[in-house]
Amino acid sequence: MKECGTILNNKEMARTLERLASEIIERRGDNESLALVGVQRRGADLAERLQAILSDKLERRVPLGKLDINLYRDDWTTLNIQPSINCTEIPFDVEGKSIVLVDDVLFSGRTTRAALEAVLDYGRPRRVELLVLIDRGHRELPIQADYVGKRVDTGDAEHVNVLVNERDGEDRVCLTTGKDDA
Repeated sequence: MKECGTILNNKEMARTLERLASEIIERRGDNESLALVGVQRRGADLAERLQAILSDKLERRVPLGKLDINLYRDDWTTLNIQPSINCTEIPFDVEGKSIVLVDDVLFSGRTTRAALEAVLDYGRPRRVELLVLIDRGHRELPIQADYVGKRVDTGDAEHVNVLVNERDGEDRVCLTTGKDDA
């Protein structure tokens, strides 16, 4: 079994999401065109939490969408397994919106590239910004986050796992080292 060193515990994770929501408000103000789009799966869970915080602070409901990027991945035809397809739900017109794309971990940048492509299939937003809970470096594409919860320097054999209560029964971010036992 791999060891899992805690990067953020549940309280730190909650504080980080509060801070990220405040940063969005500082940068965008009470922008009526603000909308969130979470990358399935854990990015969508984090986006829901951010929506609740922002909606409370702005005293209005911030639009929220969920995006499945699996068919936009540049490696899905070379995977040994079939991609797990989730649903995409964008219940608002993206045209002219200031979208904050939410994901759990930024690594190579390929998921973000796929997410941008997927969002653009729904229309032309005014802007798209990227928010990630964890930025672990190692970019393969020239992509950077506009909002970062925590930067973590990782090695090639390390992985960042974001656990969310909605899926995993706990809120925690941990760093694992070594190979999977599977």
